[in-house]
This record gives sequence, C-alpha cells and structure tokens, in this order.
Amino acid sequence: MRGGGLWQLGLSITRRVAQADKKAVGRRCFASEAELKKTVLYDFHVANGGKMVPFAGWSMPIQYKDSIMESTVNCRQNGSLFDVSHMCGFSLKGKDCVPFLEKLVIADVAALAPGTGTLTVFTNEKGGAIDDSVITKVTDDHMYIVVNAGCRDKDLAHIEAHMKSFKAKGGDVSWHIHDERSLLALQGPLAAPVLQHLTKEDLSKVYFGEFRITGINGARCFITRTGYTGEDGFEISVPSENAVDLAKAILEKSEGKVRLTGLGARDSLRLEAGLCLYGNDMEQHTTPVEAGLNWAIGKRRKAEGGFLGAEVILKQLAEGPKVRLVGFTSTGPPPRSHSEIQDEKGTNIGEITSGGFSPCLKKNIAMGYVKSGFHKTGTKAKILVRGKAYDGVVTKKPFVPTKYYKPS
Repeated sequence: MRGGGLWQLGLSITRRVAQADKKAVGRRCFASEAELKKTVLYDFHVANGGKMVPFAGWSMPIQYKDSIMESTVNCRQNGSLFDVSHMCGFSLKGKDCVPFLEKLVIADVAALAPGTGTLTVFTNEKGGAIDDSVITKVTDDHMYIVVNAGCRDKDLAHIEAHMKSFKAKGGDVSWHIHDERSLLALQGPLAAPVLQHLTKEDLSKVYFGEFRITGINGARCFITRTGYTGEDGFEISVPSENAVDLAKAILEKSEGKVRLTGLGARDSLRLEAGLCLYGNDMEQHTTPVEAGLNWAIGKRRKAEGGFLGAEVILKQLAEGPKVRLVGFTSTGPPPRSHSEIQDEKGTNIGEITSGGFSPCLKKNIAMGYVKSGFHKTGTKAKILVRGKAYDGVVTKKPFVPTKYYKPS
C-alpha cells in the first residue's frame, strides 16, 4: 500500500518531479496552493526543509535536504519516516461487517484472525481494480481499512452506495472515517528498535501484517507491521494532536539515523520492492489477475466467488489473462510510464507502467504489461525511450529482496 502506502493516475510523482519547475508541477496537478489540503505535519515538513508539491489534492513533501537517491539508500540502510496522513483510514463495525466487506474485496476476510491483515483489492462489476488497500481485522465486528488518497472520494462513494443497499436488507454495518487521526510510516532496519523506545508493547511479538492498538509516546495508536518499501516497518495511526510530537520523538530516538523522507524516495522504494502504484500499475480496467495479485485472492474466494467481478476474475484464473504485469531491467535511459515494449522483431507487445533508475541497484528497473507468452523471466524485449529502442529483459520481482519481519 501502503505506503503507505504504497496513487491516482495523473498525480503520481516520480523522481522527475524533484527536478521540475514547481509552477509546472502545480499546473500538472491542477491545484493552486490555496486549494491544497495540508496534513498536521505541514509546518514541521517546511521547518525541516521539505520541498512541498501538490499531490492528490494535498501539499506533500517530495524530498527534504538530501537527494531522493540518498533518501532511498538511507531507508534500506537505516530508516525513513514518512507522513502518509493524506491516505484515508476508516473503520467498519457491526456483526455483519465481514460479510459486507467480502462483497467488495477479493480477500478471504472471514479467515483473517483478529489482529491480522492483508493487502486486497476493491473490484468493480467487470473485475477491474477500484483501489488496492490494506485491510485489518481488529475484532470479528471491527475492520480497519486504509485506502489511497487519490482514490478516497470514489472509494468512499462506492462503499457507501453498497452499504446503503446492504443495510436496507437488514445487514448490521456502520463506519467511521478517521479524519481525527494522522498516519506515519516508519520503515527500515531501525524501525522496530527505535519504536520500541516509545512503547511498552513487545514489538518482537508483532509480525508482518499484524495489528495492535497500543500506547506510543503517550498516545493511543493503531500500529500495523507493514509498509510500502519492502523493508520491515510500521504504519502508525496516531491522534492528530499527537502526530508532531511522535514524529519528533522517533527522529530523536534514532539519533539522526532515521530521516524524514518524501514521496520521491517512497516511489523509488516501492518500485524496487515490485509494489504496484494505483493509477500506474493498476487501474479500473486492470484485474488483480493481470496485475499478478492471484495470491491476494483467498482460496475460498477462488472457489466461491461472491465479490464484484468474480465471474471475470475466476475465468482469468482458469484460462489465464491476456496480459500480465512483469518486471524489467533495461539499458539506456530509464523507461517511464507509457514507454512502448516491443518483442525482438519490433512488434508491440505492451507498455511500461512504472520505471526509473534504482538508487540501490544502480541500474534501470521498470514494470509493465505484456501479452501473455512474453511474460516469462528472461524474455528479451525492446523498450522505446524517446523514440529509440533499448534492450530490456523480463526480470523477477521484487528487484530488491524484501525484509518483512516474519516468524522464523
């Protein structure tokens, strides 16, 4: 997701934005400074050298005083603290909240143990992805969900419409949108040791994908051991009045090794981890099967369906999709979104959806959709950048090994 979060088409911000003229960025994101929403950490970002840009209707830091390359490497070597408060967290409650949610997502929600969560996809009637999301079962009658900032309005409208119908038939479900909370993502090898200084919760017993409600730095927080970087880490939902103090405490306890990090490095990190960016690598016309998320479709759901678009998705599982999302490494300039992919004979076989230069691997990496048959690891291809073809090869994801904290 996460993330955070782990973004909306047309508003995704890559390394290019860091070098762009700020006025041009504003025009591209069609929002004036006055119209932009600000997180409670806005002044804290500015005071710490954050370069603020429009993103999904918010003013967010793309980077701080260090470069995006330096920030990316520091996250993997030490740690990063991201403000992802622009993302939307909400709770579903009621004895029927699980069957309600199962009508909208591909996950086997019923099978989740309390205190655990998973990545899932909200689908439409055609099997396309409305959004990807991390969902957590707090208890059997309480689900906690985080959706992407750029998808907030359409996601909430979609859920609300189905909730009205569900409740009209007697279903017991209600919701609360956590606009009173902020969301921080602490990522990297120092995430757990630093956070442990601020909580009595034994973090060595909280594994990847698990959730706790606990005190952190004196505030009642929701913590999920997850993130959008491929590193170990936590997403921390904190009451907004405590968010700045918590950010300061995390940075102080790390003795300068955990750094504030912006959206530019977040994009590099998630691409190195082979994680999808909504609006680039997944859209309303893309199914979870095409996006390589078969693993996120619960075994029971594969057998029973029961979610929007199930007929399309189950058919693709049985017969195979016509296109597939794959990873690439390439020569020449880094490929970018919409770069054409050709086979060795020069025939179009697909399109890049995300790409760039990997700060950690020191080479070009990318993801894109290709026709089935060209998706196997090692398949050679040509990638067009500014009209010129460069050598590419289908490469297994993640590009950088993940370091999620799991039971040994």
